[in-house]
Amino acid sequence: MEESAMEPDSVEMSGSGPNPGVAEAWETVTAALVSPVSSGSEQSLSDLLALLNDQGLGRLLGSWLLETLQMRLSSCVVPEFWSGLKQPENEMEEKDRVWVLLTAFRTLLDRLEPFLAGLEKLGAWQDEGRGGLCGPGSKALKQRAFTTIRALLLFSPAPVLQERVLEFYSRTFSVYMNREGGSEDATEAPDGPEGGACRGCWVPVQQCWCQQALEHLQELSHILSKLQLLEWVSSEAVTTILHKLIEMRMEQLCRGEYERSFLLEFQEWLELVLGWLAKVFASEVDGDAASLPVAPGGLGVQVVPGGGSVLKQWRCHMHQFFCRIYVNMRIEELFSIIRDFPESKAAIEDLKFCLERTNQRQQLLTSLKSAFESRLLHPGVHTSDILTVYISAIKALRELDPSMVILQVVSQPIRKYLRTREDTVRQIVAGLTGDAEGCTDLASELSRGDPVTLEMQDSDEEGNDPEDWTPDPTDAMPDKMGSKRRSSDIISLLVSIYGSKEIFIDEYRGVLADRLLQQLNYNTAREIRNVELLKLRFGESHMHYCEVMLKDMADSRRINSNIREEESKLSEEEQPPLPLSAIILSSEFWPTLKEEKLELPPVVCQAMEAYTHRYEKLKAMRTLSWKPHLGSVTLDVELEDRVLTNLTVSPIQAATIMYFQEKSSWTLEELSVKLGAPKELVHRKLALWQQQGVLREEAGGRFYVVEKGSSKEKLDRGVMLIDSDEERDSNTATQSEQREEKLQLFWAYVQAMLTNLDTMTLERIHTMLRMFVDTGPVVTEMDVNELEAFLQRKVRDHQLIMSGNVYRLPKSN
Repeated sequence: MEESAMEPDSVEMSGSGPNPGVAEAWETVTAALVSPVSSGSEQSLSDLLALLNDQGLGRLLGSWLLETLQMRLSSCVVPEFWSGLKQPENEMEEKDRVWVLLTAFRTLLDRLEPFLAGLEKLGAWQDEGRGGLCGPGSKALKQRAFTTIRALLLFSPAPVLQERVLEFYSRTFSVYMNREGGSEDATEAPDGPEGGACRGCWVPVQQCWCQQALEHLQELSHILSKLQLLEWVSSEAVTTILHKLIEMRMEQLCRGEYERSFLLEFQEWLELVLGWLAKVFASEVDGDAASLPVAPGGLGVQVVPGGGSVLKQWRCHMHQFFCRIYVNMRIEELFSIIRDFPESKAAIEDLKFCLERTNQRQQLLTSLKSAFESRLLHPGVHTSDILTVYISAIKALRELDPSMVILQVVSQPIRKYLRTREDTVRQIVAGLTGDAEGCTDLASELSRGDPVTLEMQDSDEEGNDPEDWTPDPTDAMPDKMGSKRRSSDIISLLVSIYGSKEIFIDEYRGVLADRLLQQLNYNTAREIRNVELLKLRFGESHMHYCEVMLKDMADSRRINSNIREEESKLSEEEQPPLPLSAIILSSEFWPTLKEEKLELPPVVCQAMEAYTHRYEKLKAMRTLSWKPHLGSVTLDVELEDRVLTNLTVSPIQAATIMYFQEKSSWTLEELSVKLGAPKELVHRKLALWQQQGVLREEAGGRFYVVEKGSSKEKLDRGVMLIDSDEERDSNTATQSEQREEKLQLFWAYVQAMLTNLDTMTLERIHTMLRMFVDTGPVVTEMDVNELEAFLQRKVRDHQLIMSGNVYRLPKSN
């Protein structure tokens, strides 16, 4: 090694002129610092150091050595390092590129070792106080030297360094995992030759250099550690490799797989990866490795104090990155995970574990709300499907977040959207009573019998023990409900969509009425069970009307039995023309029934009058008001070549076919007049008899009886002739129809107020209605916006005039 650059001719001696003794002492001491061979005895060095100290030059030795190091680095060491590293890589194989990388760092160490040894020696003299020398010591001097080395070497590193280090570390990782991890990690190696290739270095087995690669790794780690460049050179490459491999492994194993947990499997794999990291940072671990136990839970990886803290940091980093990537993946799939719950419970539990260790709750909230809005809340999804996903979300998210904050936030769009669907309440009630197809969750929830609690209801019992109070997460919505008061009960959450039990009770009354009116045998066992379960949920007072409805069914069965028994005692001449059974309703307790005009044939009217007469004999001071369009009729149809027996049809369909006994052909207008029903309704009901081959329509809108039918048509006939439209029709008025009726009541009040006061603003009309109209819950439900929409409808119908934000009635001509 050349030493001309280390001559001290640039140092200016103190004093008025040159001092040959001091100059000689300086040359001797500086030569001893940078020369591997000691010149002169220890005593002579001490004397020379004392001389330099006397002249005030001892304190300059450290600065001189560091400045000389800096000059040497700038002038030749750093350029030489980059020149050696940037050899044409296209002409070399991977093994040769590794050798170039290792050679560059070997040369760097060779060039810097004399300076590092000199700093060590100078620090030792300072620590000993030799010749009166004092200073910061070897540790501080070397730290300054390493800072200078890093600053000059890595200030603006060329990409080739990270490329070579990344390539080399990737290869050593593949070699290590092939040896320690077995075949399961073989897919993580780059593509290579298929046959007769080493799974670690992907070259023919005869040319395998796996062992050599691990030896090179050990040597490189030693060099970098000695120069304190290990973290600076290795960290970026190691981080890139780990992140890429964790992402690849997670995509291969976890994507779309929700039914099993991956945490333990990844924990074992990460501990195996830590073994490779121990080799990368081996020099920092070597100091204490001899006396170390195996780390708990690890797979033979030794984690040590001091240098082992590096491995602890990398383990923490890997676990943190795994949790973050896992949460990112599961957030993307959370809609599907919720939809598949409870089969996906393992994925929810893993997500909960990882989410607690990352700061990604807000990301989850935003993503899940967006997924619900784009995939669920649009007209193409049936209401029952929305409710099914919402119920699954309640179950899954209360597992994920027992405080229910995530559910509260992400379910707001669902709850708001369900309020806009007219059939939401009916679908919920159908689920509660077990009528919804494929939805048994609500029926099983109802069987538990827990009382319904609305979220806006305060609990006096909560908060008695201040020690049990815990604050909500920061992303909780600002409301009065704490985590304990926030309900996790499915039925309570569904009922709270509307904030009123009465809406559901009224809807259930409608469903119960439909089911009871379709009964042909008065069997109410199932309905009684449902009512008893609903009483546990909603309270007995709310279910009183339903109990009366069930009592009406029992009374109707008894009354029909009594009337039948009385009829059986009559002579044949006194027998009614048709056997008739009736369901007798207490009108005040049943929901509003649909009103349709229908005039039945005289023979049916006679049977109804006879039934009414006998009922009046049984129940003094009471009579019956018939609903001729409701019910069902069982009849036989005799044709020339066939007989259709035990057909069950609606009253209007039965009346229609009965009129064909009088004559064989009718026009639509004639039937409409006879039945007292609109032509459109009659035509729809006639379509059923046409489908069954009993009637046919010819030109001019006239219908004829088909006395003779083909054999194929006979085979295709069914015995239940209630068409699909008839099955879907409800016997009770819908909530929108009932609401429209009550809005018309409002209209009467509005007309009266405007007649007396001439003009009124919207706000005053609303206030007056709330003050004077007492029609139950509808008043409280009707806000200003709804009233405004109703009044605007009247304006469009020319029943109101709006001018200057006030309403008035139009002047009559």
